[in-house]
Order: sequence, then structure tokens, then C-alpha cells
Amino acid sequence: MSDEIRSKEELLEYFQSGSKPRDQWRIGTEYEKVAVDARSGRAVPFSGPRGVETILKRLADKFGYEPEDEEGRILALKGRASSITLEPGGQIELSGEQCADVHCAYSEFKRHTEELLEITRDLDLAILGLGMQPASRLNEIELLPKARYHIMFPYMARKGRLGQRMMKQTAGVQANLDYSDEADAMRKLRLSFALTPILYAIFGNSPLCDGDLNGYLTFRAHIWTDTDPDRCGIPAFVFNEGAGFEDYAEHALDVPMYFLIRDHHYIDLTRPPGLTFRQFMERGYQRERATVEDWGNHLTTIFTEVRLKKYIEIRSADSQPPAMMLALPALCKGILYESDCMLAAWDLVKRWTYDERVKLADLATKIGLEAPVGRARLKDLATELLQIAMTGLSRQNALNGRGEDETIYLARLLDQVRGGYNNANIVVSRWKGPWNYDMRRLVAGTSYEAEGMI
Repeated sequence: MSDEIRSKEELLEYFQSGSKPRDQWRIGTEYEKVAVDARSGRAVPFSGPRGVETILKRLADKFGYEPEDEEGRILALKGRASSITLEPGGQIELSGEQCADVHCAYSEFKRHTEELLEITRDLDLAILGLGMQPASRLNEIELLPKARYHIMFPYMARKGRLGQRMMKQTAGVQANLDYSDEADAMRKLRLSFALTPILYAIFGNSPLCDGDLNGYLTFRAHIWTDTDPDRCGIPAFVFNEGAGFEDYAEHALDVPMYFLIRDHHYIDLTRPPGLTFRQFMERGYQRERATVEDWGNHLTTIFTEVRLKKYIEIRSADSQPPAMMLALPALCKGILYESDCMLAAWDLVKRWTYDERVKLADLATKIGLEAPVGRARLKDLATELLQIAMTGLSRQNALNGRGEDETIYLARLLDQVRGGYNNANIVVSRWKGPWNYDMRRLVAGTSYEAEGMI
């Protein structure tokens, strides 16, 4: 256990310690995926002969992963440079390695996908390129037997109407990026938050749940607006001139804590709720005192659209079809790792007030690229944003074995955005059309088997 925190400066040092010189910047990606019964589209339970735990066991046996268990149940796999973890409803997540380029991430994700499909195919299960479980209702999905989630799940019901849906039904893709110093981190944080409405519109892919359309193109994004106001959304302070690590720490200090971890066991702090990290630092909890490790754990329970740890996490994208899972890290790398591309992207969004940002994000969850922005639409801004990202990637000139740069991961996405549609629009059109409201056809049409990699 790390030493007790003596001052707020130690909290700021946590962020400072993530600073890296430009030549050490990497890109990391986390890919959540919905697993379903191939015939019904219903969620795969954690337990049982065709459950997610069985998938993990078979992956470990066949491909040499090291199982990680909690209370005798396998909840994760450790690989050479990455890990496979589970979300609360059994969503399967690859936490990828820190890669120098998107080609590296692609190779890792492709290998992971091939291994996962080899196992699920034998079990008559499917992995879907959707951002949400389409068929099973909340009470039909087994909650993972992980102490952290059993603390969070009942607390979610007390804080918002949709937080339990977030835990059990949704799947996203996340890009993690480095920064050089405090000023660089805050520029990237501010821009990434500002881009949230555009990212919603580009990556919307969760229009179905509970067996039918839900009225949104990204219901997953809407869910976060009614999950927990203490720890979600787009905080206003990031747009203040001169905001820095201290401002982020001040925000995090006043977020109520979920738990403490001592000797690998979780201590529930939600009953009664209300102990903030600031209060924990000041007076402790029973005999426990705040440590830097506690601070790191607490930061993982902040669910804003962008999150600061020892790197920046961009969390606004729904999970995508496999051919487009690398689009988010490619877009972020192209923009955030080139200073003039950052400036060009900021020019697209800098004039909005905070209230306009929130209103536009809400519109984007419902109507995507058609959301009006003055005389334009989000489609126009998204097209320009992707072109800026492609300029950055072209300049970085990271080539794969075929001599292709990283713009290949944005080509299909750019075609879609120019056409004014995202993956959710495609799913809605097919659901009403050739799939004829048939869940089995939806599963067949959105499965990784059908979609394939680029």
C-alpha cells in the first residue's frame, strides 16, 4: 500500500508524472463488445457452459492467457502486452497495449477478434458490432460477480434512472493518449470535451435495446446524461481560461467515493453515501487514510466524456463494427498529436457557449449528423474534422507493411459522414427494411462474422 497523502500537491503530482516527451507518446485503445446468443440476440450470461466465463477459460486454454480470478471466478485474462476484461453485463473488453501507431493496434485487435470468434463460433454465440445489447432487458442480464460492480449497481439506481443500463447493456470504444506537460494535457482535454457532440454524431451505433428501436442514434450516450450527475457529463470548468491540473483535482475531490480497496478486498463506501475524496483526505474512514493508490482508483470512477489520469481517455464513441473499431484512435491521433491540427479542430467548436455544447450533444444523440449548427449541420463539421485528422495522420506518415499510412482507418468513416449517416442510421434503415424487425436477422447482419475487418 502506498504512503498516506499529506497534501494536495501529491494529487497534482499524480497527473504531472504522466507527462512524456513527444517521442514517447503512444496510442492505446479499449474495445468493448456485446456477446449474444447467435439465434436470439439475447445477452450471454456470465455463468454456465455457454457463458462468458467459459469463453475466458477457453481463450486461456487455447491461446495461453493467464486467468485472473476474484473469489474463485475468472473475471479477466492477462496477455503479453494487453488484457481481456469484462464489463458488468458480461461485455468483453480488450484493453490494448500502448502502440506507437494505429497499425500496431489494428494487428492486436485483429488477432484478438480471430481468437474470440474461434471460441464463440463453437458455442453458437455471436459478437455484435453494436454499442448496446439489442434484445435482453436489464433484469435478464446477469451481473458480473465482481465486488466493485456489486457496490456500484444498487448505488446507480439511487443516482439516476439509466445507470444500471449503462453497466449491463452498453459497449463503447475508448482512445487513450499521452501529453507532454500540464498545458498540453489541458489543451487536449478541453478540445476533446468540445468535440463530444461531433463524436456522438459520427460514432452513434446504439439505436436498439429491449428488442426494438429506442428513439436515439446513440442511446448509449444519452444514458450517461441520467446515470450520476456527480461524476458524468461535460464539466464546465474545462473551458475556463487557464484551467489546469488543480481544477481537475478540485472537481474529482468532491465526487463521492464508491469504495476503498484493502488487501484485495473492497470496502463499500456507498451506505450511507456522500464521503467525497476531499473528506476522506481530511478525516479518513475508520482507521483508513487516503493514499495515492486510492486517488488513482477514485479517478477510475469518474465517468465524464473525457477523463484525465496519467493519460487522457476519450470515451464518447459507441462500439463499432470491427472494420471501424480503429477509427476513433486514428481520428484522435491525427488531431491531438499535431499542434496545428488541434488548432484547426478547435476553430470548429470554440465559439459555442457551454449551454450550446450541452444542447448540441443532446441533439446529436437523437438525430446525429443532421443536428443543426447555425446554418450548417454536424455533418459539415464532422467532415471537416475527419479531413483535419487525415491531414495529421498523413503528416505522421506511419506506414504498414503494404506502405499504407493510418488514414486507411478513416476512409470508410469519411465516406459515411459525407453521405450524412452513421452506423445507427444503417441499422435503423435495415431494421425497418430488409431485416423486417427480426432480431435474428439483426444479429446475422451486425455480427463480427458478417462484418469482418478492413
